[in-house]
Amino acid sequence: MPDVSFSLNGQPVTVTGADGSLLDTLRTRLGITSAKDGCSPQGQCGCCTVLVDGQPRVSCVTPVGRVRGREVTTFEGLEPAVAARWTEALCATGGTQCGFCTPGIATRLAAVEAKAPLDERAVHQALLAHLCRCTGWQTIAEAALTDPTSDTTSVTTTDRDLAAAARRAELEGGVHQLVGPEVAAGRGGFADDTAPAGSLVAVRSSDGSWAVAETIDEARRSAGKVQGRRTTAPVTWPLELPDGEWARTLRTTWVEPAYLEPDASWCVPGGEPASPVGNGGAFGGKLGTPISEVARRLAEEHGRPVRAAYSREDVVLLGPKRPPVAIGVRADGTGVVRAVSTPGLSEVLMGAAPELAIDEVEVAGLPTSVALRAAGWAEVAVVRSSLGPGPDRIVAPNGAEASARFDEDGTVQVRIRCGQVLDATVLRSYCIGAAHMALGWVRSEGLSVDADGVPHDLTIRSFGILRAGDMPRVEIEIDDSDDGTPVNGSDAVFAAVAAAAWRAEGFPPDWPCRR
Repeated sequence: MPDVSFSLNGQPVTVTGADGSLLDTLRTRLGITSAKDGCSPQGQCGCCTVLVDGQPRVSCVTPVGRVRGREVTTFEGLEPAVAARWTEALCATGGTQCGFCTPGIATRLAAVEAKAPLDERAVHQALLAHLCRCTGWQTIAEAALTDPTSDTTSVTTTDRDLAAAARRAELEGGVHQLVGPEVAAGRGGFADDTAPAGSLVAVRSSDGSWAVAETIDEARRSAGKVQGRRTTAPVTWPLELPDGEWARTLRTTWVEPAYLEPDASWCVPGGEPASPVGNGGAFGGKLGTPISEVARRLAEEHGRPVRAAYSREDVVLLGPKRPPVAIGVRADGTGVVRAVSTPGLSEVLMGAAPELAIDEVEVAGLPTSVALRAAGWAEVAVVRSSLGPGPDRIVAPNGAEASARFDEDGTVQVRIRCGQVLDATVLRSYCIGAAHMALGWVRSEGLSVDADGVPHDLTIRSFGILRAGDMPRVEIEIDDSDDGTPVNGSDAVFAAVAAAAWRAEGFPPDWPCRR
C-alpha cells in the first residue's frame, strides 16, 4: 500500500504501507488512545470521533487514505485551554464516569463551540452522533453549557475530595474507578489503550477461533468478520405468563447491557493479563468475561504480547444478559416469578420476595447473569411497588432507599438515601445514569432473538438506548442525614425509576412498551 502523509495535531506524519481505517492507524501505528473503538467498524457510537480539517468525523469508517494531505485533530491536539475546559467541566458536573465515550464527545462539542456558543439545542443535536451508557446525558449537557470562561478548577481539585469521590464511584460501579479530569480525557486505564507497542492483535472468528495479526484491520480480514446489522424482526418475549388471576403482570425480554467499551485484555508471555475492567465494570457485564484468559493463551502460543478484543457483535452474542422474567402477582403480593434459568437467580429472588413462587425455565438463548445491575430483585421490587398508590419507593437488598415519581412536565423526581454520601457529584451522576437505563428498559430497549436463541440486533444503535434529546430532566435529591456505612445507591434508583416509569405508562404488561 502507498504511504500516506497528513498533519496530526499540528505535526506532519507519514504512515508507511498505510491500510485500513483512520482509527486503526491512529491507535496501532501512531499511539493515539483518546479515539476509542466502541463499535468499529459500525460507525455508530461516536467514541472514535476526530476532526478532519476541523470537521467531526467517525474515524472507524474513514479509510486512512482519505486524510492524505489533510489536518487530523484528536482530543490530544485540542488547544490546551480548550481541552482543560472540557475535562474540568465534565469532572465538575459528573459528565464522565468510565470516560470511554467522553473524548469523542468533547472533540465534537469543541468543534461546534468553535463556530458558535453552545445552547441546549446545539448540544443535543451534536450528541445524536454519540452514545453514552453511564451518565444519562444530562450531566454531559450541563458540562457543555457551563460558561467556558468560568474557573472550574477549584470545583474539581480543591473543593472535592477526589479519593472519596473514587470510593463512591467504586460503590456505584462495582469495581475500582478513578475520578478526575484525566478520566474525561479517556485516560482511565482501559486495557486496549495500555497494551505494549508492537503487540499482536487477536480477533474472534465466527467459528470461535481467534485470528491473530499485526493490526486489528488485518485480524478482522483474516477472521472473516461479518458486519452486524439491525434486523427488521420484532422483539419477542421468551416466557409466557404463568396461569392465574393476577392483579398485575409483567414480562421482560432480552436487553443488551450496552456498555461502550468492548471486552479487551492483553498479556505478555509469562505475565498476568490486563484487567478488562480497567475503569468500569460494565454494570456487571464483564465480571465473567473470558477475554483475559484468551490474551494469556495467545501470548504463550505466539511468544509475543497479544491484545485480544471483542467486536461489538461478539459482545452481543457472547456477553451476559439480565434474565428475562414473566411475573404474576395477586393483590396481597403473592404470586409466581417465571424466569430464564440463571445460576444464583433463585437465591436472589427468594431473598427479595420470599412470598413469590419461583419457576426457572430453560430457554434457548443468550448467557444470563445475576451480576448485571439489580438483576432479579429489581423486577420483583417494581411489580410489588405497582400494587401501591405511589410514589414508588424501593428498598434495595443492601438497605439503600430510593423513591421516584414523574411531574406533570415529565421531569423525574428522585430521592436517594445510601449512607455516607462521600461525593455528591459522583452519586448524582450515577443516579441520573441509572434513571436513563431504567427508562430505556421500560420504554424502548430490547433485542430481537429468534427461537434458537440467536440475536439478530447486532449494531449498537439497534439496542433502543435513549438518545440525549429523548431523555427527560432528572432531579436528584440526596438524603445526607444518614451517616451510616456508604452503600450502592444507583441500583435502588434504577428500580425506583423503572417502577415510576411503568406507573406513568399505565402498567402495560410487556416491556419495552414503546418499541
